[in-house]
Amino acid sequence: MTAWIDVANSEEFIPDQSRLIEIDDIRIAVINLDGEYFALKDVCSHEGFPMLGCGMEPGKLICGDELVCPRHGARFSIRTGEPLCPPAYEPVETYQVRIHEGMVQLMTPKSG
Repeated sequence: MTAWIDVANSEEFIPDQSRLIEIDDIRIAVINLDGEYFALKDVCSHEGFPMLGCGMEPGKLICGDELVCPRHGARFSIRTGEPLCPPAYEPVETYQVRIHEGMVQLMTPKSG
């Protein structure tokens, strides 16, 4: 079953910030990209390495509208999850995000 869950107050989640949340053992990066919110699974499709969850400063991993894997340098579109360069060839999963009553909300991943 899917549901919307609160991530952060939209007034406190300013442009160019990111948040990591975990739902059912799935780590998800939620990113405010110039006032638009996007969410993608925080695992590189190349070798399953965490990206924002690796411990590095997010500013070093978010380059414009791209998320960079710190392990081998694969780049992904924050907007679509599509890989933009090798060694990754598969997209990372993305999730719906909305603003509802002043809260940034994420549609939970389907389980099962």
